[in-house]
Order: sequence, then structure tokens, then C-alpha cells
Amino acid sequence: MSIYYLITFFIGAYLLTYFTIPKIIGLVQYKNLMDNPNIRSSHIKKTPTLGGISFFYTLIFSLFFLKDWAVKEESIYLIPGLTILFIVGLKDDLVVLSPYTKLAAQICAIAFVLSNDSFMIYSLNGFLGIEEIPNYVYYAVAGFMMLTIINAYNLIDGIDGLAAIVGTIILMIYTTIFYITEEFFYVLVCLTLNGSLIAFLSYNLSSKKKIFMGDTGSLIVGFIISVLTLKFLALSPKAYDSLPFLLENVPLIAISILIVPLFDTARVFTIRLANGRSPFSADRNHTHHILIDYFKISHQQASFIIGGFNLIFVLLFIILGSTSYNFYMVVALIFAVIALGYFFYRYDYSFANIKRKILFRRKVSNLKTEVKKGSEKLIKRDKR
Repeated sequence: MSIYYLITFFIGAYLLTYFTIPKIIGLVQYKNLMDNPNIRSSHIKKTPTLGGISFFYTLIFSLFFLKDWAVKEESIYLIPGLTILFIVGLKDDLVVLSPYTKLAAQICAIAFVLSNDSFMIYSLNGFLGIEEIPNYVYYAVAGFMMLTIINAYNLIDGIDGLAAIVGTIILMIYTTIFYITEEFFYVLVCLTLNGSLIAFLSYNLSSKKKIFMGDTGSLIVGFIISVLTLKFLALSPKAYDSLPFLLENVPLIAISILIVPLFDTARVFTIRLANGRSPFSADRNHTHHILIDYFKISHQQASFIIGGFNLIFVLLFIILGSTSYNFYMVVALIFAVIALGYFFYRYDYSFANIKRKILFRRKVSNLKTEVKKGSEKLIKRDKR
């Protein structure tokens, strides 16, 4: 593929998003569709949302020109899913929907993708000794995997820049993988969405023209990332020959690419269930909340730290996956997750716990002060 097409799609998506987001901001402000801060919000003033609208029309517009590279007409199967999630995400940003309504919409969107043979996984290529898998196993596992990725990405959209930075890194990795394997349709999809995310990031990190992507954006980006992950796992064994890791390690490489959203989702769901709450209930127990609340760093710093970790983790696993068999990689992954889980468990807290700690410290401090004053009085009496 000519470099001309790659540059054209990336720059075209960037410019289309960059020059239309101010129009979205103006409309949102005019109609007063702002995101109001609440007790778990990281922002302190009303902020325009619905930035994800720009992702939707940029992708739909680009898919028209991408259709010639879709070997099995994948673009036609993506459009219904994108449209469903766009409508549901838009409504959720305007009128909050229940998690189960969004879940039903996600299942409908995923059904269109799974009906395309291009995403069919016939074998795990020796991962944990598993070769061929039945069709019903594929549909169950692929559907669950896509649901997990969509919701995991949706959940990390909690502070300025994080979702866009992590999404950009994931898309950069998939761009490289699909370019090496000559899956040019997916290369152009990655570049299109990456152009939109980078353009959006300049506004998301701005102090004057700030906008959030909202559920409209996070559901769309999560959906595309889940499609790319499924396609990565569905590549033919011959295609993997050009990649720098062993064939049986592909599922673990996919997990490492998505380590940030998957780890954060697994962590908060576990905490909520352990506390007897719904896994979909809201709180400030996310990894990014702990970083900015406990370590007192800015949103941008936390976002770049988490994004940098994601990139380093993938590179380490690709290096490990080039020589080690999946048993050792599974051990390494489990060890990494346990280590990360312990670290954030160590600094895990809720507002109630913080209040208790503050009150306890105040009581201790007051007690020390009273003891000190009492000692001073006794000393004065003795001197008399």
C-alpha cells in the first residue's frame, strides 16, 4: 500500500475532527448539554461533552472510501454496530441509561460483527495446548471478549486525556501489526480513528476549549478496539509468521495490548462485588483516581504515566513472547497482575475510609496535645 493513502486517511481524519469539534462545543454550550460535576467527578465545573460525535461521523465517512480494501465487506458489518452504539451512547450522555440497556445494545452491535466470516477463529494455535475450537465456543468467547473490551474502555474514561492516550497507544500497536500482516483495511481503520483521537486530545487537555468524549465516544472507540482485537486473533497462521512473537503466544499478546482497561475493570469489579455492590455501580476506586487522589498528580501526568505503562508492558511481552512459550508468559502475566493488584490494594480507599483516617489522626493529634499540656502543667506545679 502506498504511504500516500496512509497519510491521507490519518490527516483527513485529524482535520475533520479538529475543525468540527468547536462546532460541537458551541452547540452543546448553546443547548446547555454540559456535564455537571458530582461527588465522584474529577472536574469541578460544567464541561461540554458529546465529543464522541466527531468519532462517529469521521469513521462513517472514512468507511465509504475504505470499502475497496475490505476483502469480505467488513465495512458494511461495522456500520450497523457503530450506529447502534452511537445512538445509545448519545442518549446515555443526555439521559442516563441503565447498564443493562447499554449491555443489550452492545450485544446487538457485536452480533453484526460475529456474523462476518472474516472474524471467525478456528484455532488457538496451541495456546495452553488448545488447537481447534467448535463454532459455539468461538461465538461465546468472542462475544464475551468484545463485551469486556467495550465496557473496560468505557470505564477508563474518567480523567482528562486517559481514554484518548490509551486508545492512541493501542491503535498504534494494531496499526503496526496489521501493516506487517498486510491487512490494509484495518491499518486504515486504525489510522482514521487515531487521527480523530489525537485531534480530540488537543481539546480534551485544553483549559479553554475542553470537551469530553462521553459514552458516545468511549463506546465507539471500545467497539472498534474490540473488532481489531478479534481480527488479530482471527489472522491465518501464515500471517503470524511475519510477527515478532511465537504463534501460540498471540492471545497473551492481545491481553498485554489491552492490559490497562482490562486490569482496571477486573480490579474495580472485584472490589465492588467484595463489598456487596453491583459491579456497575459508580465509585472512585479506579486506578487513575488513586493516582491523582493519593499521589496528588495532575490528570495529564496520570494519563501519560498509565499510557506509558501500557506501551512498556506490551513491548516487554512482545520481547518475552518471541522466545518463551505461553506457560512462562502466563506465569509472568499472573505475577504482574498480582503485583499490580497488591500495589493498588495497598493504596485503595474510599471516601469513608479517608474520613475515618482523618478523624483518627485528629483524635491522636488532639490526645498528644492534651497529654503535652497536662505534662507541662504538672511540671509547672512541681516547680512551684
